[in-house]
Amino acid sequence: MTFPGCQGVNDGVPEGMTDLDIMNRPTGRSVFAMPTNAERKHFRHQRILDAALDVFARDGYHAAAVEEIASLAETSKGGLYFHFPGKQSLFLALLDRSTFLLLERIEARMAGVDDPIARVDAALRGVLHIFATQRPLARLLLLETMGAGPEFQAKLVEIHRRFAAFIARNLDAAAAAGIIPPLDAQTVGLAWFGALNQVVTTWLLDPNPGDLEAAYPALRTLFLRGVGVPEERIR
Repeated sequence: MTFPGCQGVNDGVPEGMTDLDIMNRPTGRSVFAMPTNAERKHFRHQRILDAALDVFARDGYHAAAVEEIASLAETSKGGLYFHFPGKQSLFLALLDRSTFLLLERIEARMAGVDDPIARVDAALRGVLHIFATQRPLARLLLLETMGAGPEFQAKLVEIHRRFAAFIARNLDAAAAAGIIPPLDAQTVGLAWFGALNQVVTTWLLDPNPGDLEAAYPALRTLFLRGVGVPEERIR
């Protein structure tokens, strides 16, 4: 599986990209220039991470085999270790990339929206949609990291705080605009993320999961009422 925004690659070149596409890509160099070693290395690096997402999400950290990740990425085990010293460093790099791309996609859904409550609304819709349509990503961030072991707890706390800070920025903006009363936005952000985490985790563990996005109205009401958004803005 390829995470949205990262195209699969073959022999260092994105899948589906023709020789003309390569020469015309916006690098600032001559249109006749071939991919640089750095670009080929980047493409291979991303291909390994794409394969790792599939294997880690399916098998979990401990059962995941580096050999299978390498095979899925169409490289050798030595080629994988050229990019990542070991399975732990690969898993950590995958968590960093997945978190960054998820937040980037949520930010894109909020682009052009100035009202802080509308931004929070768009973010909630966005994250539910992304997790609903990218189940391996949800498993990686919310299930597999938790069970990977104590050596990953610091990374898990960092991820939670990044999402909480993302929420807190918009709550602070709402308070500054007088829409909600002043509050401890960081703590509320952690609480919101915790509630969302529980809803998505239950959905992931359910052998017959329903529509995750159907949880949006209840979560929206819970979150907005909890911070004092006027009732007329919630309906």
